Amino acid sequence: MKSTRLIAALGFALLAGPAFAQADKVVAKVDGIPITEQEVQLATEDLGERLAQLPEDRKRDEVINYLVDLKLGAKAAAEAKVADTPEFAARLGYYREKVMLDQYLSGVGKKAVTAEAAKKLYDDTTKAMAPEEEAHARHILVETEDQAKAVEERLKKGEDFAKVAADVSKDPGSGKEGGDLGWFTKDRMVPEFAEAAFKLNKGEVSVPVKSQFGWHVIKLEDKRSKPLPDFAAVKPQIDQYLERKAQQDTVLALREKAKVERLDKPAPPAAPAPDAAKPAEPKKN
Repeated sequence: MKSTRLIAALGFALLAGPAFAQADKVVAKVDGIPITEQEVQLATEDLGERLAQLPEDRKRDEVINYLVDLKLGAKAAAEAKVADTPEFAARLGYYREKVMLDQYLSGVGKKAVTAEAAKKLYDDTTKAMAPEEEAHARHILVETEDQAKAVEERLKKGEDFAKVAADVSKDPGSGKEGGDLGWFTKDRMVPEFAEAAFKLNKGEVSVPVKSQFGWHVIKLEDKRSKPLPDFAAVKPQIDQYLERKAQQDTVLALREKAKVERLDKPAPPAAPAPDAAKPAEPKKN
């Protein structure tokens, strides 16, 4: 019997391989209590934002110092018989179920994230997307209509639009770039500006246009249909969506099958029987 158990244990160790041994490796001790690599990994995940503020070369030391305090604190709590209290049992039961659910949903999410599922979601979503028009334009922003008309005159005389923009535009973002706004859709701009810009043909310059920011003179560089997002660029967001949706669907399905009873408040009144609300019909002779 003992030999059978030994063989089974050896077989498990061989199957687990180097990853299991690495996770179980003791990396520190406090009062003889071991701290393993697996505990370091779990604590790193748990500490999260606290570690994010630290340089990379300090993170591991911070985690091990935290585990040292944890081990010492847990030892002191055990000596104080904290684990024997009803409050501890209730809290332990709650966190046991929470960790079990987290682990279960983590597995569900990982199974849902496949290359095939991600590509299908991308294809289905992009097929349903209507082509959206984009414009590439420059503008010169000034404070008054007279200033805008002066800009218009300079352009009519043949001055370079980008040079005039660099000279007089009040837009702190695009002025130094020759008024270049890059590519944008209509919803990115205030309505007056967008309407004027998208009416222009390639190379045309608008008359002065007033908006809440001042007066604009706009030059359309080009128009195009907005390109679809590249699959590789959006795949991390797609994977995250697939994972969360699978987890949410799982929880909703479990709830749908369950019988939930609320005992902390009175039950709603029962609905009347179908015939109860009808007046009694007189008997016929």
